[in-house]
Amino acid sequence: MAFKQIIAIACTAAALLSSAVNAYARAELRVGLEPTFAPFEFMDTKTREFVGYDIDLIRAVADKAGYDIKVVNMGFDALIPALTTGVVDVVASGLSITEERAKRVEFSAPYYTAGLSMIVRKDDAAKYPDFRSLAGRNIAVQIGTTGADKAKSIPKAQVTSYNATSEAFMALTMGNADAVVHDRPVLAYFMKTQPRTAEGLQLQPVVEDAQQYGFAVKKGNKELVEKLNKGLEAVRQSGEDKKIYAKWFAQ
Repeated sequence: MAFKQIIAIACTAAALLSSAVNAYARAELRVGLEPTFAPFEFMDTKTREFVGYDIDLIRAVADKAGYDIKVVNMGFDALIPALTTGVVDVVASGLSITEERAKRVEFSAPYYTAGLSMIVRKDDAAKYPDFRSLAGRNIAVQIGTTGADKAKSIPKAQVTSYNATSEAFMALTMGNADAVVHDRPVLAYFMKTQPRTAEGLQLQPVVEDAQQYGFAVKKGNKELVEKLNKGLEAVRQSGEDKKIYAKWFAQ
Protein backbone atom coordinates (compact mmCIF):
# COMPACT_ATOMS: atom_id res chain seq x y z
CA MET A 1 0.00 0.00 0.00
CA ALA A 2 1.39 3.37 -1.00
CA PHE A 3 2.43 5.75 1.79
CA LYS A 4 -0.04 8.38 0.57
CA GLN A 5 -2.88 5.85 0.76
CA ILE A 6 -1.92 4.96 4.34
CA ILE A 7 -1.93 8.64 5.31
CA ALA A 8 -5.31 9.16 3.64
CA ILE A 9 -6.83 6.18 5.45
CA ALA A 10 -5.43 7.39 8.77
CA CYS A 11 -6.83 10.87 8.24
CA THR A 12 -10.24 9.45 7.34
CA ALA A 13 -10.24 7.27 10.46
CA ALA A 14 -9.28 10.25 12.63
CA ALA A 15 -12.07 12.33 11.11
CA LEU A 16 -14.62 9.57 11.73
CA LEU A 17 -13.43 9.18 15.32
CA SER A 18 -13.68 12.93 15.88
CA SER A 19 -17.21 12.96 14.45
CA ALA A 20 -18.21 10.11 16.72
CA VAL A 21 -16.82 11.88 19.78
CA ASN A 22 -18.58 15.11 18.85
CA ALA A 23 -21.82 13.23 18.28
CA TYR A 24 -21.75 12.03 21.86
CA ALA A 25 -20.46 15.28 23.39
CA ARG A 26 -22.93 16.68 25.93
CA ALA A 27 -24.40 20.14 25.63
CA GLU A 28 -23.62 22.62 28.40
CA LEU A 29 -26.16 24.56 30.43
CA ARG A 30 -25.02 27.94 31.72
CA VAL A 31 -26.51 28.12 35.21
CA GLY A 32 -26.88 31.56 36.76
CA LEU A 33 -26.78 32.00 40.52
CA GLU A 34 -25.96 34.53 43.24
CA PRO A 35 -23.50 32.77 45.58
CA THR A 36 -24.27 34.38 48.93
CA PHE A 37 -27.38 32.31 49.67
CA ALA A 38 -26.03 29.54 51.89
CA PRO A 39 -26.76 26.68 52.08
CA PHE A 40 -28.32 26.88 48.62
CA GLU A 41 -25.32 28.44 46.86
CA PHE A 42 -22.15 29.98 48.21
CA MET A 43 -18.38 29.92 47.78
CA ASP A 44 -16.38 27.40 49.78
CA THR A 45 -13.61 29.52 51.31
CA LYS A 46 -11.18 26.58 51.28
CA THR A 47 -11.65 25.29 47.73
CA ARG A 48 -12.78 28.64 46.23
CA GLU A 49 -15.50 26.70 44.42
CA PHE A 50 -19.22 27.36 44.34
CA VAL A 51 -21.12 24.79 46.39
CA GLY A 52 -24.57 24.27 47.88
CA TYR A 53 -27.88 22.49 47.65
CA ASP A 54 -29.03 24.20 44.44
CA ILE A 55 -25.73 23.48 42.70
CA ASP A 56 -25.71 19.81 43.65
CA LEU A 57 -29.35 19.42 42.64
CA ILE A 58 -29.17 21.21 39.27
CA ARG A 59 -26.00 19.26 38.44
CA ALA A 60 -27.82 15.98 39.17
CA VAL A 61 -30.94 17.09 37.26
CA ALA A 62 -28.90 18.30 34.29
CA ASP A 63 -26.96 15.03 34.24
CA LYS A 64 -30.21 13.06 34.03
CA ALA A 65 -31.34 15.37 31.22
CA GLY A 66 -28.08 14.84 29.33
CA TYR A 67 -26.30 18.12 30.08
CA ASP A 68 -23.19 19.35 31.82
CA ILE A 69 -23.37 22.67 33.68
CA LYS A 70 -21.26 25.80 33.88
CA VAL A 71 -21.88 28.06 36.87
CA VAL A 72 -22.22 31.78 36.13
CA ASN A 73 -21.93 34.11 39.13
CA MET A 74 -23.95 37.34 39.18
CA GLY A 75 -26.10 39.56 41.40
CA PHE A 76 -29.53 38.23 42.33
CA ASP A 77 -31.39 41.07 40.63
CA ALA A 78 -29.47 40.35 37.39
CA LEU A 79 -30.52 36.70 37.14
CA ILE A 80 -33.86 37.06 35.33
CA PRO A 81 -32.54 39.73 32.92
CA ALA A 82 -29.65 37.36 32.16
CA LEU A 83 -32.18 34.70 31.17
CA THR A 84 -34.13 37.00 28.89
CA THR A 85 -30.98 38.20 27.12
CA GLY A 86 -29.52 34.71 26.73
CA VAL A 87 -26.52 35.20 29.01
CA VAL A 88 -27.55 32.10 30.99
CA ASP A 89 -29.80 29.13 30.19
CA VAL A 90 -31.07 28.31 33.67
CA VAL A 91 -31.38 30.10 37.00
CA ALA A 92 -30.85 27.88 40.05
CA SER A 93 -30.61 30.29 42.94
CA GLY A 94 -33.37 29.77 45.49
CA LEU A 95 -35.80 31.49 43.14
CA SER A 96 -39.32 31.52 44.57
CA ILE A 97 -42.13 30.72 42.13
CA THR A 98 -44.37 33.79 42.03
CA GLU A 99 -47.08 34.97 39.64
CA GLU A 100 -45.09 38.09 38.83
CA ARG A 101 -41.92 36.16 37.98
CA ALA A 102 -43.92 33.59 35.99
CA LYS A 103 -44.85 36.41 33.60
CA ARG A 104 -41.17 36.77 32.71
CA VAL A 105 -39.75 33.22 32.91
CA GLU A 106 -40.73 29.56 32.63
CA PHE A 107 -40.52 27.67 35.92
CA SER A 108 -39.76 24.02 36.43
CA ALA A 109 -41.74 21.89 38.85
CA PRO A 110 -41.04 22.98 42.46
CA TYR A 111 -38.02 21.36 44.08
CA TYR A 112 -38.09 22.96 47.56
CA THR A 113 -40.66 24.50 49.89
CA ALA A 114 -39.55 27.27 52.25
CA GLY A 115 -41.03 30.11 54.30
CA LEU A 116 -40.01 33.54 55.52
CA SER A 117 -38.71 34.21 59.01
CA MET A 118 -36.62 36.79 60.85
CA ILE A 119 -33.52 37.22 62.98
CA VAL A 120 -33.36 39.89 65.70
CA ARG A 121 -30.96 40.71 68.51
CA LYS A 122 -31.56 38.57 71.60
CA ASP A 123 -32.28 41.64 73.69
CA ASP A 124 -35.13 42.50 71.29
CA ALA A 125 -36.60 39.00 70.96
CA ALA A 126 -39.62 39.73 73.17
CA LYS A 127 -40.16 43.07 71.46
CA TYR A 128 -40.30 41.62 67.93
CA PRO A 129 -42.07 38.22 68.08
CA ASP A 130 -43.63 38.46 64.61
CA PHE A 131 -43.67 40.50 61.41
CA ARG A 132 -46.44 42.82 62.60
CA SER A 133 -44.25 43.95 65.50
CA LEU A 134 -41.70 45.29 62.99
CA ALA A 135 -44.03 48.10 61.89
CA GLY A 136 -42.03 51.32 61.74
CA ARG A 137 -38.72 49.55 62.43
CA ASN A 138 -35.51 49.27 60.41
CA ILE A 139 -35.35 46.02 58.45
CA ALA A 140 -32.40 44.62 56.47
CA VAL A 141 -33.06 42.40 53.44
CA GLN A 142 -31.32 41.01 50.37
CA ILE A 143 -32.26 42.84 47.19
CA GLY A 144 -34.74 41.15 44.86
CA THR A 145 -35.90 38.47 47.32
CA THR A 146 -39.39 37.64 48.55
CA GLY A 147 -38.08 38.55 52.00
CA ALA A 148 -37.57 42.06 50.67
CA ASP A 149 -41.14 42.10 49.35
CA LYS A 150 -42.43 40.96 52.73
CA ALA A 151 -40.51 43.64 54.60
CA LYS A 152 -41.80 46.34 52.28
CA SER A 153 -45.38 45.26 53.05
CA ILE A 154 -44.92 45.96 56.77
CA PRO A 155 -46.49 49.34 57.63
CA LYS A 156 -44.02 52.22 57.91
CA ALA A 157 -41.01 49.88 58.03
CA GLN A 158 -37.71 51.39 56.92
CA VAL A 159 -36.33 48.74 54.57
CA THR A 160 -32.69 48.71 53.46
CA SER A 161 -31.73 46.31 50.66
CA TYR A 162 -28.28 44.77 50.43
CA ASN A 163 -26.61 42.88 47.60
CA ALA A 164 -25.61 39.97 49.86
CA THR A 165 -27.15 38.32 52.91
CA SER A 166 -23.87 38.77 54.80
CA GLU A 167 -24.27 42.54 54.49
CA ALA A 168 -27.80 42.36 55.91
CA PHE A 169 -26.57 40.32 58.90
CA MET A 170 -23.77 42.83 59.45
CA ALA A 171 -26.28 45.68 59.53
CA LEU A 172 -28.17 43.86 62.28
CA THR A 173 -25.11 43.09 64.39
CA MET A 174 -23.88 46.67 64.04
CA GLY A 175 -27.21 48.07 65.23
CA ASN A 176 -28.18 49.56 61.87
CA ALA A 177 -31.23 47.31 61.59
CA ASP A 178 -33.72 45.82 64.04
CA ALA A 179 -34.27 42.62 62.06
CA VAL A 180 -33.23 40.63 59.00
CA VAL A 181 -36.12 39.12 57.03
CA HIS A 182 -35.24 36.22 54.73
CA ASP A 183 -35.95 32.58 53.89
CA ARG A 184 -35.83 30.52 57.08
CA PRO A 185 -33.30 27.91 55.78
CA VAL A 186 -30.85 30.70 54.99
CA LEU A 187 -31.29 32.28 58.41
CA ALA A 188 -30.94 28.90 60.16
CA TYR A 189 -27.79 28.06 58.22
CA PHE A 190 -26.26 31.40 59.16
CA MET A 191 -27.00 30.83 62.85
CA LYS A 192 -25.49 27.33 62.68
CA THR A 193 -22.31 28.11 60.75
CA GLN A 194 -21.51 31.58 62.15
CA PRO A 195 -21.89 30.98 65.91
CA ARG A 196 -19.58 33.83 66.98
CA THR A 197 -21.37 36.42 64.85
CA ALA A 198 -24.78 34.98 65.77
CA GLU A 199 -24.05 34.82 69.50
CA GLY A 200 -26.11 37.91 70.26
CA LEU A 201 -28.84 37.13 67.74
CA GLN A 202 -31.97 35.00 67.77
CA LEU A 203 -33.91 33.25 65.02
CA GLN A 204 -37.56 33.83 65.83
CA PRO A 205 -39.99 30.88 65.59
CA VAL A 206 -42.38 32.75 63.29
CA VAL A 207 -42.71 31.35 59.73
CA GLU A 208 -44.98 32.94 57.15
CA ASP A 209 -45.66 32.92 53.42
CA ALA A 210 -44.74 29.37 52.47
CA GLN A 211 -43.11 29.48 49.05
CA GLN A 212 -41.72 27.02 46.54
CA TYR A 213 -38.43 27.26 44.71
CA GLY A 214 -38.10 26.32 41.05
CA PHE A 215 -35.50 26.38 38.30
CA ALA A 216 -36.18 29.13 35.77
CA VAL A 217 -35.51 29.27 32.03
CA LYS A 218 -36.23 31.80 29.31
CA LYS A 219 -39.91 32.53 28.70
CA GLY A 220 -41.22 30.24 25.98
CA ASN A 221 -38.49 27.60 26.28
CA LYS A 222 -40.93 24.77 27.00
CA GLU A 223 -38.53 22.16 25.68
CA LEU A 224 -35.85 22.88 28.27
CA VAL A 225 -38.42 23.06 31.08
CA GLU A 226 -39.73 19.62 30.08
CA LYS A 227 -36.20 18.18 30.09
CA LEU A 228 -35.48 19.66 33.52
CA ASN A 229 -38.75 18.32 34.90
CA LYS A 230 -37.97 14.84 33.60
CA GLY A 231 -34.48 15.11 35.05
CA LEU A 232 -35.88 16.21 38.41
CA GLU A 233 -38.31 13.30 38.45
CA ALA A 234 -35.48 10.88 37.61
CA VAL A 235 -33.39 12.27 40.48
CA ARG A 236 -36.34 11.76 42.84
CA GLN A 237 -36.99 8.24 41.60
CA SER A 238 -33.35 7.30 42.19
CA GLY A 239 -33.36 8.76 45.71
CA GLU A 240 -30.47 11.07 44.87
CA ASP A 241 -32.50 14.12 45.91
CA LYS A 242 -32.79 12.77 49.46
CA LYS A 243 -29.01 12.34 49.67
CA ILE A 244 -28.45 15.89 48.48
CA TYR A 245 -31.01 17.24 50.95
CA ALA A 246 -29.41 15.35 53.84
CA LYS A 247 -26.01 16.75 52.90
CA TRP A 248 -27.12 20.36 53.35
CA PHE A 249 -30.09 20.29 55.71
CA ALA A 250 -29.58 17.37 58.08
CA GLN A 251 -29.93 18.57 61.66
